[in-house]
Amino acid sequence: MTPLEPDLALIAAVASNGVIGIGNALPWYLPEDLKRFRALTTGHAVIMGRKTWDSLGRALPSRQNIVVTRQQGYLADGVIIASSLDAAIRSTTLPPPVFCIGGAELFSVALPGAELMYLTEIARPIAGDTFFPAFDRREWQETSREARRGPPPEALDYAFVTYQRQSS
Repeated sequence: MTPLEPDLALIAAVASNGVIGIGNALPWYLPEDLKRFRALTTGHAVIMGRKTWDSLGRALPSRQNIVVTRQQGYLADGVIIASSLDAAIRSTTLPPPVFCIGGAELFSVALPGAELMYLTEIARPIAGDTFFPAFDRREWQETSREARRGPPPEALDYAFVTYQRQSS
């Protein structure tokens, strides 16, 4: 099968202060966000950094899993290893879009080439050590927003938001 030139989409849950993680884990539990992630990414390639792969601990089913790492000779079961985002994109064989699922460094590299962003925007700041890159909202058009509330005890207010890059 010939590699496709897929549209690149970023998918992440982001607190109002930009936090996406703490200690290589999610700092919240939002079951509906996890369901949305699964629904959107199933049947597509997911590209992740090595730390994100380590946090998952296994290949995500029904997806082409690609790990970007600078570690020479790195091996992992059920994934393709790539040395760069471009190499990862070239190795995809599933229909577009290809999803960049993190972490922070890979999001920063992927953002300039992304056409879509599927963000779960959490309506309050959360403590963390890993951040989604800042982006110029004038370059993006919000195409959908669905407000939600997470389960107790936190009952976080959040929204599923889809952004499309504006044409130049």
